[in-house]
Amino acid sequence: MTTPNRPGAPDGHVCGIDTAMEVTGGKWKVLILWALHGHPRRRFGELRRLLPGITGKVLASHLREMEADGVVHRVSYEEVPPRVEYSLTEDGKHLNDALRPPPPGEASGRPPRGL
Repeated sequence: MTTPNRPGAPDGHVCGIDTAMEVTGGKWKVLILWALHGHPRRRFGELRRLLPGITGKVLASHLREMEADGVVHRVSYEEVPPRVEYSLTEDGKHLNDALRPPPPGEASGRPPRGL
């Protein structure tokens, strides 16, 4: 299930930041992005161990939402026992890069020179 869009624009988004906030909203989604960024593929149990305090139900729900939003890719292997791996899509990688903190010199809150 994708996150519902807000009214105000034809697609429900006012700008790109609005879209990013909708996709990463909630307590855990940014942390899931971070956990997937450090490793190309992670299994459900690995993600759960990396995110202490998250329940299996919440993790599964967020992963489904992020998959529907095109941020996470899910691969299910036909094995016994079953194996499922999660990774970031290209959009997920770009979103993770956009959420990265600015370099130390740019975090002063002042506008760049020349503006």
